[in-house]
Amino acid sequence: MAHKFEIWKDKAGEYRVKFKYNSETMFSTEGYSSKASAQNAIDSIKKNGPGAAVEDNS
Repeated sequence: MAHKFEIWKDKAGEYRVKFKYNSETMFSTEGYSSKASAQNAIDSIKKNGPGAAVEDNS
């Protein structure tokens, strides 16, 4: 699979989510205090992301 979400724990002990495409990190999230909150962020992105508008500020 060329794309995936990764949950990882940072040095401060917070859980973060990375979205990777072809091993390149496309974005990462803020820190969450629990792994369940990080998983909720993934679920929200999957649910709401496909319909998100594109805002061109160039």
